[in-house]
Amino acid sequence: NRLQFQKEDKAAMRQFLFGFIAALALIAAGGFGFVALGLAPVATASAPLPFEKLITGIALNARVHKEAPKSSPIPASDEVYMAGARIYRTNCAVCHGLPGQSQTAIAKGEFPKPPELFKGRGMSGDPAGETYWKVANGIRLTGMPGFSASLSSEQMWQVSLLLSKSTDKLPGAVR
Repeated sequence: NRLQFQKEDKAAMRQFLFGFIAALALIAAGGFGFVALGLAPVATASAPLPFEKLITGIALNARVHKEAPKSSPIPASDEVYMAGARIYRTNCAVCHGLPGQSQTAIAKGEFPKPPELFKGRGMSGDPAGETYWKVANGIRLTGMPGFSASLSSEQMWQVSLLLSKSTDKLPGAVR
């Protein structure tokens, strides 16, 4: 009798495993079909997939928290903010905007929309190390490029320190 139960348990386990593998195969085939049939939203005007923002946000925050520098190797000063403002105007403003100006055509066409760093809450509000990580590495699938190949570490710190300062606390010449 006990041997019979063991055989039934093994058979049930095999059926369960077969069903589990078959379900995974169907999910994979459905996902492939969704993409291959052109149903996946790939245009910048398309709505995001369910949970897309949540999943990418969790992944980005975890990675930045893990790798972002905790402190700046250069001290903040009016000269650093001024240098950061020049770098921002040249490299960042086309997407993230300038005070008192409307969004550029490039920013209007991006998905996800780049944050306008001089509207609403103002500058990023993130610690300088987090901003530095984003400036250096970029953010995959957002249009945010990494600047580590085109800006020096000092330049990336200058713009990061600028963006970590609240707009109303910047010197007038920088604003």
